[in-house]
Amino acid sequence: MLFTASLALILLVCIPMFLAPERSGELVTGLYDRIAVNFGVLYQWATIASVVILAYLAFGRYAQRRLGGADRSPDFSGASWMAMLFCAGIGAGLLYWSVIEWSSYLQSPPFGLTPESTPAREWAATYGIFHWGPSAWCLYCLFTVAIAYPYYQRKIPFLRFSTSLTGLFGDQVVHKPLGRVVDFVFIIALVGGTGTSLALATPMTAACISMLFGITESFTLDVCVVGVSVVLFATSVYLGLDKGIKRFSDVNVALAAVFALFVLIVGPTLFVVKMGTNSLGLLLADFVRINTWTDPVLESRFVEDWTIFYWAWWLAYAPFMGVFVTRISRGRTLQQLILGMVGFGSLGCAVFFIILGNTAMWMDMQGLVGVGELVSAGKSDTAIAEVIAALPWQPLPLLAFIVMALVFVATTYDSGSYAIAAVATRYLPAGINPHRWHRVFWAFGLGLLPVVLIFVGGLKAVQSAVLVVSLPVLFIGVFMTVSLFRSLRDDTAADPKSRS
Repeated sequence: MLFTASLALILLVCIPMFLAPERSGELVTGLYDRIAVNFGVLYQWATIASVVILAYLAFGRYAQRRLGGADRSPDFSGASWMAMLFCAGIGAGLLYWSVIEWSSYLQSPPFGLTPESTPAREWAATYGIFHWGPSAWCLYCLFTVAIAYPYYQRKIPFLRFSTSLTGLFGDQVVHKPLGRVVDFVFIIALVGGTGTSLALATPMTAACISMLFGITESFTLDVCVVGVSVVLFATSVYLGLDKGIKRFSDVNVALAAVFALFVLIVGPTLFVVKMGTNSLGLLLADFVRINTWTDPVLESRFVEDWTIFYWAWWLAYAPFMGVFVTRISRGRTLQQLILGMVGFGSLGCAVFFIILGNTAMWMDMQGLVGVGELVSAGKSDTAIAEVIAALPWQPLPLLAFIVMALVFVATTYDSGSYAIAAVATRYLPAGINPHRWHRVFWAFGLGLLPVVLIFVGGLKAVQSAVLVVSLPVLFIGVFMTVSLFRSLRDDTAADPKSRS
């Protein structure tokens, strides 16, 4: 039922958008404005609550609860585990935003700062690290803990989003209408979230290919890039966790580390290090302020256009990350899961924003690449391609960036395909994988919405799609959190000395 209903809704959404792109663009933009204005502060409170709850779980009485039992050893090494969760969680969206996000903040800075001023430039280099930092990863991690705990500790044989509600509604909730609705929301949110990621990454990759081979940028080239990406992650998800997803993730993290180190060495090293240090200082000093800033007086829409968009994007992905990271986290304590996921995820994203973002900013300041002008003109993809093309030792940096983008897309989508197949499988006990044909089917199915979003066009349409699909996840997350704490309390009451 979940399989059929989800596929039908995807088609019902995508076909009208493809047939009437202009009207569809106006509709989703209008929905974005209504949701961001009326519910935006709820997204901020949800993020703040996630940080507080996870801090308590990581250092409180439940920190040493081990998923799968006290004597269970981890299924994957620490390096492979972190590589898989990082690649699944950020995708090629990190490559897109880390290069150019600062330019939008510089033109429309937070806190009422003067555009292009020195404080605006410093905060422009900082806000991307915030939007991809601990607060964001806490959203991912809370959903992971809420799904992983009942799945392993209570041995619920259903790896689904609705598994997170068993502490509140009983072990059979996954079979009831409420559970089916929750799992249906999970699939739609995942399709919308990953669709947004690929809709951003595809034109960026196409622009780099155009720069490298002299091919004209076009919708046809975008579709070809989506096709190559789909084949890559379909192959990966067909091979499974150990032979496919794990190996892809290991290779891509190594490639990303080498690429970032290369840019740091051949780029404006001193500027990057100094600006990065400055950004980390601003973030640490004003962490509470930027988490709680709602812009109530100026109402410049900075919060609605950026912070709310990001929290919605992370929320749309969060149930998927919960399902996937649950699958690879057996044998780890809650403390290891939380600190590893939030810490490594935030660190990896910060490295990219500090190195790639500040390199692009320096090129713009020196007049080497007009990043700000291109972004203002709606040519963000071209701006990214020109920044990479301005690096020395061409064509190796462009080629490496293209390969990295394709593999990042693959590692996100193969994880997403796996997660959807798991949720749409009737019975899936710990250690068992969904059928291969099921995983491969969703690998191709996930490629449909990005093509439509690219056709509709515009960043606003992409942002709107993810905000709309994340709204029901926001409300389900409240019940999920209550369910988690009830499960922890009941298990402690049943066996106060238990640490498993």
